[in-house]
Amino acid sequence: MSGDQSDTGGTQGGAPSKNRKKSGSKSAAWWISKIGTVAALGIMALGIVIRVIDPEPIEALRLKTFDLYNRLEPRPSLSREQTPVAIVDIDEKSLAELGQWPWPRTVLADLLAALRDQGAVVAGFDMVFAEPDRTSPGRIAESIRGADPETVEQLRALPSNDAVMASVMRTFRTVVGQAGTKTEAVEKPSELALSTTFKGVRAVQGADSKLFDSHVFTQTSLVANIEDLEQSAFGRGLFSVEEEVDGVVRRVPILMKVEGAIKPTLTVEMLRVAFQGNSIFAFMNQGGIQDVRLQTTQGAYQIPVDGKGRVWVYFSEPDRFNTPDNSGRLYVSASDVINNKLPTGRLAGKLILIGTSAVGLLDIRSTPIYSRLPGIEVHANLLETILTNNFIKYPVEMAGFEMIGMILAGIIMILLIPRVGPIWTLLGLLAAAGTLVGGSWYMFTEKKTLIDVTYSGILVFATYFVLTFTNYMRDAVEKRQVRGAFSQYLSPDLVEQLAENPDQLTLGGELKRMTLLFCDVRGFTTISESFKDDPQGLTKLINRLLTPLTNEILKRRGTIDKYMGDCIMAFWNAPLEDEKQEVHACDAALAMFKALDVLNAEREAEAKEQGVEFLPLKIGAGINTGDCVVGNMGSDQRFDYSVLGDSVNLASRLEGQSKSYGVDVVLGVETQSKVTDQFATAELDLIAVKGKTEAVRIFALLDQRENLDPAEFKAFEEKHTQFLELYRAQNWDEAEKLGEQNKARLGGKMAKFYEIYRQRMEEFRSSPLPADWDGVYVATTK
Repeated sequence: MSGDQSDTGGTQGGAPSKNRKKSGSKSAAWWISKIGTVAALGIMALGIVIRVIDPEPIEALRLKTFDLYNRLEPRPSLSREQTPVAIVDIDEKSLAELGQWPWPRTVLADLLAALRDQGAVVAGFDMVFAEPDRTSPGRIAESIRGADPETVEQLRALPSNDAVMASVMRTFRTVVGQAGTKTEAVEKPSELALSTTFKGVRAVQGADSKLFDSHVFTQTSLVANIEDLEQSAFGRGLFSVEEEVDGVVRRVPILMKVEGAIKPTLTVEMLRVAFQGNSIFAFMNQGGIQDVRLQTTQGAYQIPVDGKGRVWVYFSEPDRFNTPDNSGRLYVSASDVINNKLPTGRLAGKLILIGTSAVGLLDIRSTPIYSRLPGIEVHANLLETILTNNFIKYPVEMAGFEMIGMILAGIIMILLIPRVGPIWTLLGLLAAAGTLVGGSWYMFTEKKTLIDVTYSGILVFATYFVLTFTNYMRDAVEKRQVRGAFSQYLSPDLVEQLAENPDQLTLGGELKRMTLLFCDVRGFTTISESFKDDPQGLTKLINRLLTPLTNEILKRRGTIDKYMGDCIMAFWNAPLEDEKQEVHACDAALAMFKALDVLNAEREAEAKEQGVEFLPLKIGAGINTGDCVVGNMGSDQRFDYSVLGDSVNLASRLEGQSKSYGVDVVLGVETQSKVTDQFATAELDLIAVKGKTEAVRIFALLDQRENLDPAEFKAFEEKHTQFLELYRAQNWDEAEKLGEQNKARLGGKMAKFYEIYRQRMEEFRSSPLPADWDGVYVATTK
């Protein structure tokens, strides 16, 4: 009986306990599942609310989708013959030929007359002439001191430059540019400047003026042209563009409101003038402006816009500008237009945008296709987009479709993840995402319709991850395997370790044998003085020099320590071991001089083209090998990976001595001893460099041995050794004769060296050295 009772008691005492455990587990899993479902629904609801509000970060995601698509599939570039647009460029060539900007408006009058005579349809200025021309005869008369009254009166009697330009404008369809600003104008624009040259803008489909005003872009004030030019122009348009939240120009407003007047943008006004339009209609509904229609004698141009009246500019590949041969498809030099140097018919029938690409005048805009696009080319792309009917559309109802898609995806995941598991759901989700991305790409490339899948994709995947997380939690409660399932997600990478444990970034370093290279520009002060009026040009030149020199160092396993103005400091054998550190450093130094020759040749050709003086860039280098401390140097707040040690200082001093000995590269003895089998070197001196009392033997790096004739180098080496022996024996006359004989060898690589020694020996003749002189030369300069 006791055994039976024991069995019974075991059954009754154990089984119920096990059943209670299962019941508890199921209950916890059920609650976790429900929490996950509620969280997923909450994410979707919050996501839909955010999408309706459409804050700037969400809009930025959508805009980045457009950027990506525009870069991957830019609008096909029309050929020079196909494009209806041309840019007359006030470029560097034009400034060189016609004088500095601003030009007298008589020159601009000549430009407009040339465009008229060459068959252009219309010209629009991407600039504003807000003040009278100060070079007009009357204004010059007022500024001349001591002129006789008759001359002054004669000058005053001549028409102003503005009047000359205005008279030409009345004979050729010209649109003057105006600029909208967000600040109050110092002087209120005239009624003429604020007026429009068409019959007006009216909203239809039941939208009242208040609704229209709430959607159209508004500028506080207007910067207009002088009255004479405004009066003589065929049209007036705003060339201001509105940047997006991230500073990129993607959409350009077709209409803007300025001081109560609805003004067209430059491109629309050019179209109106070109095709003799008389009215612009803005079609609206409660969602905003739907499209803008330009009524012309050739029919209506329907321009689809977003709710705020902006056109998505579909950019083509950037055109080449500021080219002397006018090789761009859009750009032509203004001087060539005026001087009638363009091929016949080059501008016939085209809409002309007049702007500038000259340095200092260039209006740079960041665009999806290129981060530094001239602003005038934005207008050209907009004109091509409109004239080729190549519009990108983002319908207002698209947001509704995106939200419906998010809801359906969320419901499917809520149903599937608990049943088929997250892996299969993820595979299905990825397949669906691929289909959506493919569909979005198809709609953009084939239908020119933008479908944003980024935000909805992020929201769907956020929902997926919430559901997946709760699914894993449920499995952990049921199967006790949650720790193993989550372990793969808890392994941080190196960056995360450093971010979470900043105490691992400690100061200090290690002692290593390293090879150091210093390189500096010779005569940099003279070069700097030639750029005193163009500091940006000097910066560009230094960057242009340092880039190829740096590349040669990096190609040969070197590490750039720092740039010090026009100087480069580099080292080898850290952080990676380099058994051939001396060879790689010498090879890099020789390659740097070859790269410099290439750069100087390019600059000399450029100087000839521009008609300016050519100042060649020259460098010197010093290389030394020795023990150094390498590691993180600096303070607790900021530090760099760098080197310290006497060998570093000596390398710097050797670079300075390259000029003193008339050679390109000076080597320390530790470096020279490791490279003599591969490189041709020559001893320079036994010298006590500035800041050191001990003398060091230094050498010149001449070339790769394979590049020199062995017999000639051997003969040079023997004579050079004899020369130094005679010099150190104070046998000045014999040493000088030997130096003269050796000058021409090796293509004169050491000619400057022997000349420097000749001058030094002249000084020693006048100031004799002691008889026991040890041959050490004490340097007085760095």
